[in-house]
This record gives sequence, structure tokens and C-alpha cells, in this order.
Amino acid sequence: MSDVSTVIEVAGALSAAGGLGYAKVRAPRVFWSLVGLPVARVRFAATYRSTMDVCGLTVQPSRLRAFMVRNVARRPDVQPVPPQVRRVRGSSTGMRVTLRLPAGLEPADVTAASERLRHAWGVHSVHVVDTKPGFVELRMTGYDVLARVKMPRRLPRTVASGPLVVPVALREDGSAFVRDYQQVPHGLTLGANQSGKSMYQRNLIAGLAKLPVGLVGVDCKRGVEQRGYAPRLSALAVTPDEAASLLEALVGEMEDRFDTLSAHGASDLWDLPVKVRPVPLVVLVDEVAELFLTAAKKDEERRDRMVMHLVRLAQMARAVGIYLEICGQRFGSELGKGATMLRAQLTGRVVHRVNDKQTADMGLGDIAPDAVFAVTTIPPNRPGVAVAGDSSGGWSRIRTPELSAADTVATCHEFAHLTPHLPALAPFRPVVPTTPVTTTSPLTAPVPATE
Repeated sequence: MSDVSTVIEVAGALSAAGGLGYAKVRAPRVFWSLVGLPVARVRFAATYRSTMDVCGLTVQPSRLRAFMVRNVARRPDVQPVPPQVRRVRGSSTGMRVTLRLPAGLEPADVTAASERLRHAWGVHSVHVVDTKPGFVELRMTGYDVLARVKMPRRLPRTVASGPLVVPVALREDGSAFVRDYQQVPHGLTLGANQSGKSMYQRNLIAGLAKLPVGLVGVDCKRGVEQRGYAPRLSALAVTPDEAASLLEALVGEMEDRFDTLSAHGASDLWDLPVKVRPVPLVVLVDEVAELFLTAAKKDEERRDRMVMHLVRLAQMARAVGIYLEICGQRFGSELGKGATMLRAQLTGRVVHRVNDKQTADMGLGDIAPDAVFAVTTIPPNRPGVAVAGDSSGGWSRIRTPELSAADTVATCHEFAHLTPHLPALAPFRPVVPTTPVTTTSPLTAPVPATE
């Protein structure tokens, strides 16, 4: 009987170990919650003071503290003071620690030591976020969250407070990367073929389709990318000639909205009363190079006109609720006159894997020079990984979840009733294809009746 119980105990232990090994590979969130998080918290609590000391994140105590230690605590040696731990929170992806910095330390000191902290505590990564003066937050991840992207179920209140917030990707610290058009009105997305740029667009369009906004598509590749989203598009241009006319109509719509703002004494779209407030518009340009490049001299006038309209929209349209999403493989001064001026107005930058360093410099070199190296190290076997930056100089690695074109088209059909009707853009409203009725054929051939 004892042999049977021993066998059962050994089998149970092996099954548990095998289950944990399977969870570590196939379900890292489960493994981290069951094993990784408790071990990391114990290691953090046991080695915090010594780790901070060897990493150079301690300062000499104040005179009052030294006096109290020597005369009240009766200890002759006064230890250096590390940052004070205010809060420790665990999650399914990692752990977050709020630190109160002592006098003499700044967030840059903790950021410089983040790689050493990562190895000391045995976590996958450590990111330092400056939350408020005197406080920083260590965002630790227990595993590579970008290997298998799973978006958070809920967004923090501070992130999801705006009416035009779209979660698009996952950051490497486990938080959601969102496109907030009130904070960052215009964006530029760059990436080579098979880099995941189209996947980023699908997630963006699928998120925008659920919001009360108008979508305007410019896809000069005969609409191969955006024609499927026709039920949710208020306008679509599939040739350079159509794009020129559509951009001119958008400029006219912008000027009409400025008249509305002036009549009501408002300086922004969101200051208008709800009854007269126009619907926000997001202009999605699939391949911007097709608007700049010309094959004949006679097309240069059309190109200059389109570029002028794009620059005017980028400079002024934010106040009237018209936002630009520019995508392309390359974008720089070699495209022609007005390209650099347009790029300067595109605050949000997302750069996927590129074929040359110059493209990374064009996307991020002018706002976050440190991120250029991160772009050039994106491996080709991880499509969807990108580097996102903004004009503040901050940047982070992100990855979009996998989303098929069929799912995006289904989302556009589901929320087609939200498509606003704009008289100025009515001539460019795409024709929604009707689903053909398929007839089922009988499984067996009919047998003719005999007389």
C-alpha cells in the first residue's frame, strides 16, 4: 500500500511540474501569477536595500537622521538611505513598485540603473516612469509580453478619459499603447513590407470604427487595402486624381468648420455645443509616397496641390476635429517639396522594422534620437513590433495584436450605422458592395421522373 501511495505522490509531483513547465511556455501569465510573482516579491523584499546600495541608488542620510541613529537608536554606524518603498502591486504581467526618492537622487539615476536592477531581481525588464516630483514607479515585467500579445481588458481611467482614445498595441511594460487624438492629433507610421504596418492600421481602424467619428480613406493602390472598409468610410479615394479632389473637399470642410467656430466664439471643436458640433474626422492615408511621386511633368501641378492641402490640414485642422494618420514605407525630403514641412506637423511617430537607417532617422531622429538604434534592431521574424515616440522625447517598444483583414471588415460592417453623412464628402462616399446570395446545391443529382 505504501508503494502505491509513493507512486501516486511521485506522479502528482511530476504532473504538477509538467503543468508548470507547460504553463511557462504556453500560458506565461498563469505561470507568472502562480510562481514568478511570489518568488519575485520575496527576492525584492529580501535584497532591496543591498541591491540599491550596490547599484549606487543610496545617499548619505541627513544630519537629523544621523543624530537620531547615533543618540536614540544607539547605533554608531549610519547606513546610507535608499529610496523609500511606498507601494508594491502585482499583476498578471509583472510588478509595479512606487518609490519615494531621497534628496540627492533623480529619476535619471534610477533609469540608468534599470538594467542592473533587472538582473538583480530576475525579471524580464524594468522600466522607470516619473509619476510626480519626488516619486518614480518601477514597472517590472516577468516575461516577454510582446512574444504573444494580449491586450489589457480595461484601460486606466487617466488613459481612457478622452472621447477619441483607441487602444492599438501593447507596450513592453505591459500597459496599452493608445492613440489619443486630442493629445496627439496627427501621426506618422513607417515600416517596410511585412513589418506589421498593415496590422497596425487594422487595429487602428477596428478601434475607430466603434467610435462616433467619420473615417476618410486615401488609398492610391486602387483601394486594395481600404476598399473592404467601405461600410464605415465616409469618403474614399483610390487614385491620385480622386485624392486631389478629396483633399480639396476636406480643406473646404475645414474652412466651413472654422466659420462655425467663429460664429459661436469657440476656439476648439469640443467647445461647441453638442447640437452644432461637427463629427470628428480621421483621414487615413495608406501610402503617402503615391501622393508625392509623379511620372510626368504634367502631374506636378496636381502633386503640389495635394501637398499644399495636406500641409494646411496638418497645420490647422486639429482645432476643427480633422486628424491625419499618414502611413508609408519611406518619408523624407527626397519625396519632394513640402514633405519635410508635413512631417514636422505629425507629432505621433510609430516606426516598424525598416530597410535602412535613414528611414528610422526620418521617423524618430528628430524627436527621440535614442530610439533610432532600437528600430534598427527589430528582428524580421517578429512582425508588428515597432518603436513609438512623440515630441516629448520619450519612446517605447510596442507590438500590435494579430488581427485579420476579415475581422476588420466584419467590424466595419457591424458598426456601419455609425458612419456619418457629410454633404461635402458625399461625392466620394464609397459604394458598399452587396453580399451575393449563394444558393446551396443539392447533395445528390436529381433523378428525372419516369412516365
